[in-house]
Amino acid sequence: MRRLEFRNMCKAYGAAKALDAVDLSLEGGQVHALMGENGAGKSTLIKLLAGVVPADRLTAMVDDTDIALISAQDAQRAGFRFIHQELNIVPQISVAENMLLGRTFPRRFGFAVDWRQVHERAREALAFLGVDHIDVGVLAGELNTGDRMLMKIAAAFVSDPVSDERALLYVLDEPTAALTNAESKLLFDVIARLAATGAAVLYVSHRIDEVLRICDAVTVLRDGRLVSSGPTTETDKVQIIRDMTGRDVSDTYPAASATPRLDVIVEMNDVSAGPLSGINFKLRAGEVIGIAGLANAGQSAILKTFMGLHSVRRGLAQLQCKPLPRSPEQAWQRGIAYLPRERRSEGLMLNMSIRANITLPHLTGLKASASRERQMADVLSSQMRLKCEHLDQPVTQLSGGNQQKVLFARALHGLPNLLLLDEPTRGVDVGAKYDIYCTVREASAKGCAILMTSSDLPELLGMCDWILVLHNGRQAHKLDCDGLTSSELLSHFYEDKAA
Repeated sequence: MRRLEFRNMCKAYGAAKALDAVDLSLEGGQVHALMGENGAGKSTLIKLLAGVVPADRLTAMVDDTDIALISAQDAQRAGFRFIHQELNIVPQISVAENMLLGRTFPRRFGFAVDWRQVHERAREALAFLGVDHIDVGVLAGELNTGDRMLMKIAAAFVSDPVSDERALLYVLDEPTAALTNAESKLLFDVIARLAATGAAVLYVSHRIDEVLRICDAVTVLRDGRLVSSGPTTETDKVQIIRDMTGRDVSDTYPAASATPRLDVIVEMNDVSAGPLSGINFKLRAGEVIGIAGLANAGQSAILKTFMGLHSVRRGLAQLQCKPLPRSPEQAWQRGIAYLPRERRSEGLMLNMSIRANITLPHLTGLKASASRERQMADVLSSQMRLKCEHLDQPVTQLSGGNQQKVLFARALHGLPNLLLLDEPTRGVDVGAKYDIYCTVREASAKGCAILMTSSDLPELLGMCDWILVLHNGRQAHKLDCDGLTSSELLSHFYEDKAA
């Protein structure tokens, strides 16, 4: 098996060292995990390997032979393939076209695109993953989040296992963040097949249980430095957390600090809106209700209904005894804060600074005072333990977890009446997760009512008072979290009964 060595990786942005003399050794035929808190240097390391960011120092070798990694073309020629966390797709073109972007499209007669071959190559790549339910001819924008991720993953295989080309390295950055349990299991089988071809697999993930299950070795970074590297058989969850954070995180989920109050914030009585029907529940001040179910059961649709993105067709739907907002602008004015599932495409203003992303929705209340804007951003970023050089740097320079903290800082200004969280810890490391959980607990203790979705069942059980289970847009169960287990919750996903 071939061996890949990346030595003395260094990258600084001004005075900040993103990577400080990091070494990484990868063996062909093995799955190697890369872990660390958000901001530890994982994304920078991936960018150096991909040739999209120039290294200050880097020695790269394949079987003791030096290779150049100055450009993306160098990485491609070396046989490196990358599946990135952020779902940067072109929604207006087909699935097949998205999968072949950056490659030479097959031609007929030397000039016309051979669409039959384009579709066939895309279907073959999806089949390699064991995926047969995605129509390669539909627009990519019509896919749900999980299928978009499967499409991006399959795109890496269009010209590799499907053809005669053989990749040396696959880099997967948080590939299961948007996948269901069933989709994740399918991906794990694919990863095993990739390793069996002799390729090295670098698996970047915050999910420690996944890493210990499917990886042969694990490397941990902290603050741009190498902390530990070795076989997964010689470590455990407690040690990995200690290596990542520099401290012991004894409690995964902080305990609730207050009993929910009696005043009803939200009332839904036989509500139909968008793809939803038969939704019934009351949400009180300080209460946290989770929304769960199989993929595309309607979890996000409930949150979007409160933001005025789905109109109520039937039933009683009230926020503080008044009809729901009819637009996101009205929702903000009514004290509703929303953290969308896709933070880059739906939540952040990517061309603006960290400070602007925190304060822009609140400038009217601040009366456009520059000093008050700076003060608010400073206070909120400090409360969220945001890791950055300064608040005027572009928000795109932050890690995914710190970008999520920016959204929380924006949402929690002035304490909203209702906080809507759609997969709030997706792509977030264990340390940042705990910070977010503490923030949610503090908000609920102050009387904020919270609705949250999550594909992480222990997260729902650890943070919620009740869980609503949906089936195809209909409410099927309302479950008390006290004493409920993950397996019991999962079993209800397949029991379609009236709640």
